Amino acid sequence: MVRLGALGLVAMAAPLLMAQDKPRLVPDVSQRDVEIRYSFTGAELLLFGAIIYPGGRAPEKRADIVVVLKGPTESVIVREKQKIAGIWMNADSARFRSAPSYYAVAASRPIKALVDERTAAIYELGLDNLQLSPASARPTDEQRRFTAGLVDLNKRVGLYGEVVGEVEITDDVLYRARLRIPARVPVGTFTAETFLIQDGKVLAAAVRPIEIRKSGFERFIADAAERWSFVYGLVAVALSLALGWAAGALFRRM
Repeated sequence: MVRLGALGLVAMAAPLLMAQDKPRLVPDVSQRDVEIRYSFTGAELLLFGAIIYPGGRAPEKRADIVVVLKGPTESVIVREKQKIAGIWMNADSARFRSAPSYYAVAASRPIKALVDERTAAIYELGLDNLQLSPASARPTDEQRRFTAGLVDLNKRVGLYGEVVGEVEITDDVLYRARLRIPARVPVGTFTAETFLIQDGKVLAAAVRPIEIRKSGFERFIADAAERWSFVYGLVAVALSLALGWAAGALFRRM
């Protein structure tokens, strides 16, 4: 009976002992709560942390770090404009079920030099490997065109980005990276994911949440629009009519 109990304890402890043979990540961010006010012009987040190796010794071959910052996913419709009879109009569209509202990745080296395409797709490392979940079946060429259009549009406004060589690793243990958040960033719960990569494999991963929310008068307006949408709509229409009447009266006097 004692021998069976000892064997049971060894079996239960085996996963813990195996986990100690793998490196661990201890990540953190400079701001876990970002407030958006009327004067908000963007922010720069510092993502940093430490790599804890078994036995406290770093391997002879240096590992790499990839940091991914994602915003809440949302359903997006991408419309394609074409010139028809001399007029630009929406000719076709495609809907994606789960496109990240914000996506930025920083890596110590080019992602293609770190992992193969399959691994990059599994962990969504890089803009070329985003899993956007198209809502309808389309020919491959068309789907690629709409996907490229969505990514390009978000890159122009600063909501999507990819930087290489921006992750600094000190003494093979400490790392840090800086990612820019634009002024028009959406609100919600963001995730900062850190990946430790060596020999084409992800050795460790860790996640930290970041809250981005509106505060002050902006938060009041957002809450009012969400909680009392009907009253908010009436007030917005009434305010528009009042401003229009006041502007008309002012111009008549002039």
